[in-house]
Amino acid sequence: MTRRTRGFTLFEVLVALAIMAVALAALLRASGVAADNSAALRSRMLAAWVAQNRLVLLRAAHVWPAVGTDAGEAEEDGRRWRWERVVSPTPNPSFRKVVVRVLAPQAQRYVLAEMTGYLKQEVNP
Repeated sequence: MTRRTRGFTLFEVLVALAIMAVALAALLRASGVAADNSAALRSRMLAAWVAQNRLVLLRAAHVWPAVGTDAGEAEEDGRRWRWERVVSPTPNPSFRKVVVRVLAPQAQRYVLAEMTGYLKQEVNP
């Protein structure tokens, strides 16, 4: 009387392990990409805040900016950010267009954030 045991063959176990290895490698890669994207999004968010702060500071100073380009650095969240501001005239002489770009610290011209605002010339009564 021979009794046959039920179970998986060695080949079936190896195939299942190979499938699991491929799936786990893909999952590990996806989690790594998600972590990289999270860091990039944080940098872009902070750069947008820097650009917005530069526009608000210009507005709060109540200064009529001259047409041209200006550049500088700002500190936010313990990091130094390079920014550049381009002021240009508009068809209405009482307004100026201001574009603030925040550049990546390691790249020469890579723009992380760009914000555009308009300033109105204040009239003193």
